[in-house]
This record gives sequence, structure tokens and C-alpha cells, in this order.
Amino acid sequence: MSNFPTRIGHDEAIDLLEATGRELRLPDVSMTPTGALVAVLAADVCAPIDQPRFDNSAMDGFAYRHADLGEEGGRLRLVGEQFAGRDLGAVLGQGECLRITTGAPLPQGADSVAIKEDCQVVDGEDGQTWVELPAGLKAGAHRRRAGEDAKAGDVVMSAGQAIDGSRLGVLAALGLTSVNVASKPRVAVFSSGDEIRPAGEPLAPGEIHDSNGPMLSALLAEEGIAIASLGSLPDDPDAIRSRLAKAAKDHDLIITCGGVSAGEKDHMTTTVAELGEIVFWKVRIKPGMPLLCGRIGDCAVLGLPGNPVSVLVTWLVFGRHLLDTMQGRREPRPRLRARLSQALHKRHSRMEFQRGHLSVDAQGTLRIAPDPATPSNRLCAAAAANALFVVDEGEQTLAEGDVVEVIPLRGFGA
Repeated sequence: MSNFPTRIGHDEAIDLLEATGRELRLPDVSMTPTGALVAVLAADVCAPIDQPRFDNSAMDGFAYRHADLGEEGGRLRLVGEQFAGRDLGAVLGQGECLRITTGAPLPQGADSVAIKEDCQVVDGEDGQTWVELPAGLKAGAHRRRAGEDAKAGDVVMSAGQAIDGSRLGVLAALGLTSVNVASKPRVAVFSSGDEIRPAGEPLAPGEIHDSNGPMLSALLAEEGIAIASLGSLPDDPDAIRSRLAKAAKDHDLIITCGGVSAGEKDHMTTTVAELGEIVFWKVRIKPGMPLLCGRIGDCAVLGLPGNPVSVLVTWLVFGRHLLDTMQGRREPRPRLRARLSQALHKRHSRMEFQRGHLSVDAQGTLRIAPDPATPSNRLCAAAAANALFVVDEGEQTLAEGDVVEVIPLRGFGA
């Protein structure tokens, strides 16, 4: 095998992943907003129209001219109504008001809205209907101005942002029917090892059910990516070579689990080097040190370790970052800072991603409690945790209350 970086630090691995992701940047495509949910914008989105398009009421009530009453309140003649929907083109004269509903366009001449519950409708002796408005109303009250949310031509979303539900709502409100996004990656996932059997199959002595493949499928589904789950790779270098070469022709990223360490049955590193190139192998982290990054032609290859907690950690810390870069995502993933709820001592030199339980105390301070189950095969313990926290390289002694970086895994409570 040719020379390549090995036993590198976290930051160097991230830099190499980013360089690889930029080289393998996915092509841009045009998609409907709904189809583009969780996709990454390839270009800025500019508002084609004002949002809102017209001055409208923020409340059910009565539209009026503030100059007619000032802040003293008083009586105005009710001359009609304007509900949300088609603009009836009403025009208010001096001393007049109009019944209006939320979202309805303000009539010409009106600049304020009095809330319905604060007003009283009365019939006058002259046969006219009047509205008593309270004192203290401010000019412009409950008026939504045209373009106050966005004006035509404003950049409302930037390239590199991922489309979520609220952003999809903006695209819909602006009437957009297509957006330019990075194409969704084609991802193939392989488990690895002669001992692996899918759920539902009986287990012979020494065999285990595959958890890594289903877990990765779920983690990628959370990113809106449907994968091709291509089963388990046997501990046979010829079979591995054939199946990786075939998958590389039809996918943008191959993720494997297992076979990347230095054992007699670990053939992944040699095989990827024969088919393409190794970007790096082994990172000074725990768990997940044997992480492999490579490429076969225009297909990136991420070889994750075989232990399930190592798969979870290396995917969240490195794999997701590679995929983000391939899609041109510029928004960082959430990282928090929390105080340790107890002291800990790390005796090894590698950066460690420990599992923990994140909560908020009564003073509003984030706290992280380390999980005592640290081995990388303890998937049940990892699933019970709701966060990872980072302990830097080198032997470390951290006191209760020390601040650490936290990667949330799911919601958390008090």
C-alpha cells in the first residue's frame, strides 16, 4: 500500500474529510420544495414577492385611521367589512371604520386595527352603526406592513442551508415551485463479518444479529437519505473486492462496518487501497480508532469499526461531516457546552467521545452525567444515553462542574 496519513488527530481527520468531500461534491439539481426537504440549498433563495404582499390585519377587529381618534378613543361609524380573501377595495373616509379579520387586507386610508374584544358596537339613533374604540390605542397597532417579513429581492435562505419544515413553509409562502439543491447522495451500506446474520434468522454458536446495518439505515433516514443496504461482506478479500467495486459504480458513498482493524480477517484497508486510494486510516479517538476513509473513483468510502458504539460515534462525528461536505452544507451541526455532574479521570492519550445523560437543572444550567458503561460493544447503554461529550487528547482529570463540549443525540429533559 502507498503511504497515507495514519494515527492522526481528530482535527486532521476532519480536514482530510472536508477536502475529500469538496472533491466529490454532489451535482446540483432542481427539485420541488417538498421533494427537497432536508436537502442542502445549492444557491441563495431570493423572495420573488413581498412577504406579506399587502398591508393586513394581525387581529380580528376594526380597521380605522388613527388620526381620527388619537389615543383618546371614541366613536367611529361602521361602514362595511373586509374578510381574509379577495380585497374588496374599500376606502375609509374621515370618522369611519371597517370590520376586519386576521390576515385581511387593510382598506385604503386605514393604518391601525382595534381588537374586536376591546370595542363595542352600538346602534345610533340616526340609524347608523357605530363602534366605540377604547383609549390608549397606538398608531399602527396590529397592522402588518407589506414586505415586513421579506421584500422582493431579499435573500431569505442561503446556499449551504438545509431545508427543514420552517424553511419549507417560507418557500411555500413565496409561491416557489422549485429550488436548486445538492442532489441527495446515493449511499450503500455493508456490514462485515462471517458471524453476522440478519434479524429473524436463527443464530448458530458464535453468530450475532446485525445491528450496525439497521442502525446506519436509521441514522441516514434521519438525514432524509434512503440507503441501499447491501447485506454483509464475508471475511473473504476476493468477495469484498468484487462487491465494493460493483457498489462504487452506482453510489456516491460506501459505508462499511468492521474489517478495518489489523486482525487476520481485516481486509478492508488493503482492498480499498487496491481498488482506489486511502485518504487516512486510524484516528486517535476512543471509541473508533480504526476509522478508514478512502475513495474508489468518484465514490467515497468510509470504513467504520465493527463495534456498534464505535459505528454510532464515528458516523456522528466523521461520517455525517463527510456527507455534509459532499452536499455543500455550511451550517454546523448542534454542539453545546455543559458542566460535568461528576469528576472523571481519563488515563489514555486519545480524544474520547463518552456517552452521557444531558439535562437542565433548576437554574437553567446544562449538565452532563457520564454513563458508566463505556465499552464500545455496549449498544443498549449507548441507546439509553442522549448525548456524547468530548474529553480532549492526553490524560485528563476533570472536576465536577468543568465545562465540556456536548453533541446531543436526542431531546433531553430536566
